[in-house]
Amino acid sequence: MSYHAHLSKASDLVTLQEDTRAGFVAMAVERSSRAVPYVGEARALKVSASAAKHPAELLKLDTIRAGLVTAAGVSDKAKGHMEDADKIKAIEELITNHLETAGNAFIEELVFRFLLTKGDSLGGSMRNVTGSLAGRKLTRSILSALNMAGLPYSWRHRINGTWISGLDSDTGIEAEIRALSWGNGRGNRVLVFNCNVPAVGKNVDMCLLSTDLEQCDAAIKNIEAYVALGELKGGIDPAGADEHWKTATTALDRIRSGFENAPTKPATFFIGAAIVSAMAEEIWRELESGVLTNAANLTNPDQLASISSWLVQL
Repeated sequence: MSYHAHLSKASDLVTLQEDTRAGFVAMAVERSSRAVPYVGEARALKVSASAAKHPAELLKLDTIRAGLVTAAGVSDKAKGHMEDADKIKAIEELITNHLETAGNAFIEELVFRFLLTKGDSLGGSMRNVTGSLAGRKLTRSILSALNMAGLPYSWRHRINGTWISGLDSDTGIEAEIRALSWGNGRGNRVLVFNCNVPAVGKNVDMCLLSTDLEQCDAAIKNIEAYVALGELKGGIDPAGADEHWKTATTALDRIRSGFENAPTKPATFFIGAAIVSAMAEEIWRELESGVLTNAANLTNPDQLASISSWLVQL
């Protein structure tokens, strides 16, 4: 069985404490990096707002209007649904309820409230970043497996959709890849990330198709073209592990139902960063019973390399 190449028991899947700590550190570093522009904007807001002697004068400073709206608690997403009059009203509420009561410290109060809104926005974006970083890590591992196997590959650009021939020296392309194409002893293969599968009616994190890059889009609609489908959960917090697994289980069950009447049943696999003991036991039972074809812990380099090699050779 393919998973036996890197797993011998359920506990092998459990995320080690040091890997959990390393994951939190990595997220903290990423969060700090993404906060840099917000801090710069806050400094710029403070300097420009200092031209106002009283809170009411802030409304006359057109150069900081966007910053005032943010300080009023309006998110970037909400701004797109508001008229100018709505934004001015929000600023007036900010001035009346918070800045005027702050007295001479109204500039500091303004900056603090600006950062509070930006911080909330950053927290929301970090939830998306977690999945993105996990995807990049897996993609790099698959690229390494292709290179080690000596299999030439092409990759599809995430933005413009063009196919580009891969190089052994490719670096930093993980964030730009929408799909990968290669050939092995079994035929041509295309791995599509975040693919809308008609047979499932939902997006699936990873879909391996038996096709070439020229027929990729058509193959997605062909239920007989699917070789494997998998779910990836990159969240590192152990407290959310069970919830991630429930979500993944629902997605995998939906996949199996969608392919129930297919001529051939594609393999299913799961890769997760936060795997606790009870979850590992359940995954192991599914592997041993054949419900799940393969699984690996994203934080374990050996397991990730093994499942990537398996995927490349399918």
